[in-house]
Amino acid sequence: MFNYTCLNPIAGVGLDLLSDEYNKVDDIKDAQAVLVRSAAMHDMELPKTLEVVARAGAGVNNIPLDKCAEAGIVVFNTPGANANGVKELVFAGMLLAARDVVGGIEWVKGEEGNADVAKLAEKQKKNFAGSEIAGKKLGVIGLGAIGVKVANAATHLGMEVYGYDPYISVNAAWSLSRNVNHVNAVEEIYKNCDYITIHVPLLDSTKKMINAEAIAMMKPTTVVLNFARDLLVDEEAMVAALEEGKIAKYVSDFPNPTTVGKKGCIVTPHIGASTEESEDNCAVMAVKEIRDFLENGNITHSVNYPDCNMGECKSAGRLLLLHRNVKGMISSYTSILGDANINISDMTNKSRGDYACTLLDVDAPVTKEVEEKLQTLDGVLKVRIVK
Repeated sequence: MFNYTCLNPIAGVGLDLLSDEYNKVDDIKDAQAVLVRSAAMHDMELPKTLEVVARAGAGVNNIPLDKCAEAGIVVFNTPGANANGVKELVFAGMLLAARDVVGGIEWVKGEEGNADVAKLAEKQKKNFAGSEIAGKKLGVIGLGAIGVKVANAATHLGMEVYGYDPYISVNAAWSLSRNVNHVNAVEEIYKNCDYITIHVPLLDSTKKMINAEAIAMMKPTTVVLNFARDLLVDEEAMVAALEEGKIAKYVSDFPNPTTVGKKGCIVTPHIGASTEESEDNCAVMAVKEIRDFLENGNITHSVNYPDCNMGECKSAGRLLLLHRNVKGMISSYTSILGDANINISDMTNKSRGDYACTLLDVDAPVTKEVEEKLQTLDGVLKVRIVK
């Protein structure tokens, strides 16, 4: 029996995938698994029983990744599950910036009860005129799950699309339309594009990457769209540039005092992934990740440990060892298991940065005594007897 808790409401279509072996608890201190969306976990006390955290979404800034890694808690996210929802809002943002739709709607509301509103609208509509996005240059910074969808869709709308991502994955490269122009320097996008949309993770290296220097390269008619993370843009510099007419519009999905109500800022209330389909997709993926981890020891889409997968557990026993990425760990494991007369039938070891994981299929059940010996090894963070 596995105990889990939800720190936020999770779509039922995902929770329905949990078998009778899963029991929902109200307190994290009783849980082996946590499902979370936006709840802040940094100040939470993480119990020793906790094995896994699954974020039903892409961003994990609300989760203490290093703290979890040191405690042997694997953290998952759900990349791509909400990509289409975000993609569609990006295009909505482009259209809101290109044409004064909101201004027009507000004017119409103000004419409520006016019998001549239709005639008056014909005179007033010139005040809300805009431009079309077809034929414009779109720069997509970051060609992950969302960036690729945005880039590909834009080509079908007649835009001239440029993509920048020095770390583009093989899968993303295969998915990218041949009509997308790949550039090797982000400065090319800053200097040449009419619309610039950013889709990269928030890291130390990307924080405020669109800064005053980057904005200075842009045309005064440029529109910048940010549906990834607010801290990717130096918003103080952005607001100053908008006030001075050095850039046309800033569209963001992250309301804060810096941008709300400011000239040239179009801000939506963090609704990029707020569609029924996105929430369902994220919930389904998160639950599947948790089940595969708890039932088979497999790690897929982890953000603090390497992915490690040996399929369904069909052997007499399976061990998952989460440890530091240091030499000598595997030889220590095999020595302890050999002394206990336990044969290893299959094994995989993966590492990423400071952390590593090892999955071992064995021909005999692992005793509590062996588990304790493995746990005492220097460098071992957590031992799980999966089966």
